[in-house]
Amino acid sequence: MSLKPIRRRIVAERLEQEHLTTYQPLPSRFIEQLDPFLLLHHTGPEELEPHGRGLPFVPHPHRGFETVTFIFAGDVRHHDSRGNTGVIGAGGVQWMTAGLGIVHSENISRELREAGGVIEYVQLWINLPARLKRTPPRYQGVAATQIPVVALPDGGGTVRVVAGSWQGTTGPVESITGIQALTIELTAGGTLQTEVEPGRTVLFYVLHGAVQVNGRAIEERTLVEFEPEAGRIEVEATAAATILFCTGEPYHEPLVWQGPYVMNTQTEIMEAMRDYRMGRLGMLFDE
Repeated sequence: MSLKPIRRRIVAERLEQEHLTTYQPLPSRFIEQLDPFLLLHHTGPEELEPHGRGLPFVPHPHRGFETVTFIFAGDVRHHDSRGNTGVIGAGGVQWMTAGLGIVHSENISRELREAGGVIEYVQLWINLPARLKRTPPRYQGVAATQIPVVALPDGGGTVRVVAGSWQGTTGPVESITGIQALTIELTAGGTLQTEVEPGRTVLFYVLHGAVQVNGRAIEERTLVEFEPEAGRIEVEATAAATILFCTGEPYHEPLVWQGPYVMNTQTEIMEAMRDYRMGRLGMLFDE
């Protein structure tokens, strides 16, 4: 299989979310989406002062897609209108399928708020196809100890399998759309190769370090957009690197996105707003 062509490199834009610094490569002025991947926010690494405010994400609704939070430092506390709550620390993942609709909040643990410390996470929004936009909401909180780790040859690094499979190892998250999600740590000089099936979209984001991807230099906080055809991806770390690697089937469906709702028509967006106002997405009164 030949090398999968790279269309472009997208350097994340810096955003200020109240007292947090967030980097956003998707969407950007270069690309609206990587169907089915809609949005990527990379927050941190950031030092939080003791007795601070934590995260600014008070209860808010979602419908029609999934939010996935990959935690690299610190922790994130999830709480939602379906009664799910819990704190996931570094190396873990929070995978929430909003589907028909849910209200949730995100913060850090009380312990981290009081003591302060470093926080870093990536939140990825993944679209749902029309047939699943009204699927029952679900939350999967997965600790680092539950995620299998595959060692790369010659001490070149590790691959943590969150969803889907990698070299015969299957991740603990059940993706209703067949998403493959990996977090990759490469040592300097470490290498990785993988083949992407025809028709699957790749999301390849370098958090830290520097790599060569199919012969092209990619720096930190950069998203790689590949051409759609099948192909092989070869990665070599020129400095120790952390990478988020996901693949998924595109839907090629109409997309109407307004704030926390991602649907197929404007009418469905209006219905979502109405249902939220009427309490049909649930109620959440956070601490």
